[in-house]
Amino acid sequence: MNASAANTPASLAPDCEHWLNKFIDYLRYERGLSDHTIKNYARQLEQIALSLELASWQQLDQAAVKKAVAIARKQNLGARSTALRLSALRTFCKYLLRHQVINSDPVEGISAPKAEKPLPKQMSVDDMSALLNESDDEEIVIRDQAMFELMYGCGLRLSELTSLELKHITSDRQLRVTGKGNKQRLLPIGRKAWEALQRWLAIRSHWGAALDNAVFISRQKRRISNRQVGNRLTEMARRQTLNQRINPHKLRHSFATHVLESSSDLRAVQELLGHANLSTTQVYTHLDFQHLAKVYDTAHPRARKKKD
Repeated sequence: MNASAANTPASLAPDCEHWLNKFIDYLRYERGLSDHTIKNYARQLEQIALSLELASWQQLDQAAVKKAVAIARKQNLGARSTALRLSALRTFCKYLLRHQVINSDPVEGISAPKAEKPLPKQMSVDDMSALLNESDDEEIVIRDQAMFELMYGCGLRLSELTSLELKHITSDRQLRVTGKGNKQRLLPIGRKAWEALQRWLAIRSHWGAALDNAVFISRQKRRISNRQVGNRLTEMARRQTLNQRINPHKLRHSFATHVLESSSDLRAVQELLGHANLSTTQVYTHLDFQHLAKVYDTAHPRARKKKD
């Protein structure tokens, strides 16, 4: 993949395009980032180069970076989008420094605008049980139960679920998952998820998938897509008459929250989720605190409200 594949404008200066192409190759082949992430990086850097009318990345200095942030604000970009643009530039400048294209880091000392980070939404244990405890012998329901038991039971990302292959399931009830940055982790498969998975694998061949190694396939005999998984989860929630919007990522959030509430082991949750940094996992401590605060308010003798 190169900058032209990422919709690089023709007006981008040759020197800028050259180093952007090399950076994209680095992200793809050395960092192992997804095409989606790479396109986002390329798009942000292109916008910076074009808005500053750079002839070379060597023109970048702190004044230019501050100007790029100001331009982003004038374009009515939100704090989150501006922070993303600055993050892409920060990573790129470190790359340019290593290759001696620039002599100092122009992003150093420049803070991204703060944006309120919404807490992840999670389902209660009772709602999760109501969703997954569907009793139906229809083959597509059996497949769906296996997908969502595994997603909730192992805390999988949607892309991790749809990319699973048969060889990733071990006989000792473990699952080998390839996450972000091509990093692998080994996850235990719980009893309910294992039972649902075995039930699906016993009928999987009925769908004519002998030539496809994907664990989960569609009726079209192809690996199931992310969109199809989302649609099937919505359908399952409708059948179970759950009065809330449910998406695949909510199952992962619920997994993290429920494990943390039960164990209080943040490091273990970090490993299970495949987070590179503990700070990413720490958002769940806010959810855990909310749970603890409710317990405190109802249980502590000095916190309970007086009865009328």
